[in-house]
Amino acid sequence: RALLARRTRHALRELEQARAELSLALVGDAAMAGLNLRHRGRRGPTDVLSFSLLEGAHSEYRGTLLGDVVIDVEQAARQARRARRPLDEELAKLVIHGILHLLGHDHQAAAEARRMRAEERRLWRRVRA
Repeated sequence: RALLARRTRHALRELEQARAELSLALVGDAAMAGLNLRHRGRRGPTDVLSFSLLEGAHSEYRGTLLGDVVIDVEQAARQARRARRPLDEELAKLVIHGILHLLGHDHQAAAEARRMRAEERRLWRRVRA
């Protein structure tokens, strides 16, 4: 947890959001599947969901809170095994991905996806130390 928290703070600094806060929840498949169905209409778990407070109703009251990032640790463990990397690295990469979504990045269109992947790689190089 300490390493993930440190990497999260480092990513926020790199994104010029050093004073920002976010909620980070680590959940299992069942909880993530429920969130995924309720908020995206998709069955089954996904690796990360982000709920930004930068826009929408009452966003002016958010203070320094960017929003919520929810990571499915069981899904992250499967992905880490497939990629042959440690779980702590997979979790950090998912936090980075989630933070970028909080800040408005997306990967629906090919050009957006390329920009987001490039930013993920840049941030990972900076925070993995």
